[in-house]
Amino acid sequence: MPLVEELGIDLGTVNVLVYVRGRGIVLQEPSVVAQQIDNGEVVAVGEEARAMMGRAPETIQVRRPLRDGVIADYRITQKMLYYFINRSIGKTRLIKPRVFVTVPFGVTQVESRAVREAALEAGAGRAYLIPEPLAGAIGAGLPIHTPGGHMIVDLGGGASEAAVLSVYGVVTSAAIRVGGVRMDETIVAYVRRKYNLMLGLPSAEEAKIRIGSAIPTGDNMRMEVQGRDQVTGLPRSVEITTDDIAEALEEPIALIINMVKSVLERTPPELASDIIDRGMTMIGGGSLLRNFDQLLTQETGVPVYVADAPMACVAVGAGKAHALLPYLQRTLSKL
Repeated sequence: MPLVEELGIDLGTVNVLVYVRGRGIVLQEPSVVAQQIDNGEVVAVGEEARAMMGRAPETIQVRRPLRDGVIADYRITQKMLYYFINRSIGKTRLIKPRVFVTVPFGVTQVESRAVREAALEAGAGRAYLIPEPLAGAIGAGLPIHTPGGHMIVDLGGGASEAAVLSVYGVVTSAAIRVGGVRMDETIVAYVRRKYNLMLGLPSAEEAKIRIGSAIPTGDNMRMEVQGRDQVTGLPRSVEITTDDIAEALEEPIALIINMVKSVLERTPPELASDIIDRGMTMIGGGSLLRNFDQLLTQETGVPVYVADAPMACVAVGAGKAHALLPYLQRTLSKL
């Protein structure tokens, strides 16, 4: 165990995961904060706050302080990080922890500074930033220390990224602000259009997880969802199917596939041949959508594999990055 606590924090739009070196993943909570509107006092954080979404009185605002993978509300993000760091390693500590926090590749200097300062104000002694695709590749166990091409596709809640990595660096990458939240929103819009039913985002997310698929399947699962009838305004239930979800997700999935193709098109020939041989690795919660790996293989002609514990890869990689700091400093200017 290191003398100083070393943390890796996957600061996601939908979830925050904290990895403590020597202990593994110690926390996974929704990145949601509930606060009093009149005085800004934080009422709840994480799972407790998420349970209040759509159910809180007018005096309490429930929100996600991150949008599209970057900080939208600095003060609330700092309070949320403070809460999660203390939950992970306790308040009674003599030495402040060292922290690696993940950021989308290509964030601006202003966005990077906001993340670093939020971590420092939340109690970190030192705060380093690491691009999510690089952290995810380390967490997935890809041998990115070698001079060969390795491709990672990270499907997060607020954004999706694809990157080709070699020798601890990002060779080429692309990102779009389309992720799990956008998918949930398209399911809500689809159900409203097809069934005249106003559905909440939590219900749409549950349907996506339970019966969702990237492509229509022969095994057409069904699920009952509840919402408000657009015509009568009264509560009503409808039954939706796997094929409904697949049809609803056509647009966001097409955008993600085009992003992956754009990275492959810009990959140097030698690295492209490595990727054809080794395939690409999918991480993030979106990679758990049924048949997404098959669809991506079909569309790109490159084998696609889903990493073990794909939702944890970025946090695990951020935590393991402490041991790789001398090597990462050669390729990351924002450390």
